[in-house]
Amino acid sequence: MENKSHALAAGAFVLVVAALLVGLTMWLMRDIASTDVYEMTTSDPVSGLQAQAAVRYKGVAIGKVTDIGFDSKVRGNVLVRIAVNHDTPITQSTFATLAYQGLTGLSFVQLDDSGESTEPPAAYEGGPPRIPLKPGLLGQLQDSASTLVGKVDQTVDRLNQVLGPENQAALNAALTEVGAAAKSINQLAINTDKAVQAQFGPGNSQMSSLITQASGSLKTMQDAAAKTGQAMGSVNAAATDLKAGLGTLTAPGGVLDRLNESASTVTGSTLPRIQGLTEDVSRTIRRLDRVANTLNDNPQSLLYGNGAIPPGPGEPGFTAPVAPSQP
Repeated sequence: MENKSHALAAGAFVLVVAALLVGLTMWLMRDIASTDVYEMTTSDPVSGLQAQAAVRYKGVAIGKVTDIGFDSKVRGNVLVRIAVNHDTPITQSTFATLAYQGLTGLSFVQLDDSGESTEPPAAYEGGPPRIPLKPGLLGQLQDSASTLVGKVDQTVDRLNQVLGPENQAALNAALTEVGAAAKSINQLAINTDKAVQAQFGPGNSQMSSLITQASGSLKTMQDAAAKTGQAMGSVNAAATDLKAGLGTLTAPGGVLDRLNESASTVTGSTLPRIQGLTEDVSRTIRRLDRVANTLNDNPQSLLYGNGAIPPGPGEPGFTAPVAPSQP
């Protein structure tokens, strides 16, 4: 009995823990965001769209598709129900299209707004508000394909009419007339050229001489203009050289400024130094003269200096040195 009670307690504990885990998982996975439900109905196919597909408003993820089925109020239409965030600016001018995610073939709902209204959409027959689902790019291409094919057929029919036997005959006649007109224009050009040659050609001596004189005059004028241009070029070159030379002389740091600086240096620095050097040489010469005179009067001063010379033996005042006492 004790073993059965332990097993029953363990089983109850496992069931309680499993229930708590399930409840915790559901609580963590719950949708805590405040959402609004909208419906979309369309007669076009919604291939690639699945439940839990993303819903985007101008590229921003705002919700997901909750259900896809058939519209009970409009026979043959597909009804798509979506849940979007409460703060999404859905208005009466908001519309939806199906967009595709790359090459996967999966679709998502793309919401956009034309900006014609700022009022929120009203409920539809007691149910959630409805947003119109417009055809996407692929749907528009499919819708316009039949129209495009019809226009191509019309163009081909018109080309066949233009290239019919009657129109071809009329076109050949027009080309023949154009050729005849071209021949007439060519003949007129030939006649005009002959008339010009007759009036102004080489056979007209007066015109030839006039042209020759005019050519000579023009050549003379061209030569004179060329020589004048060369002379002006030489004058300009000389003026440029003169201007450059004057600039070199008078420009800051030029020859004149350097001469002025050199004169100032000689006057302010070199001459005083030469004068000081001359005075030093004079003083040195006077000192050498005094030394020479002293040596001439007293040659012994080289050995005993300038003091008095002690008298020697036989001279007045000589004192014989005293010999040191013996111990």
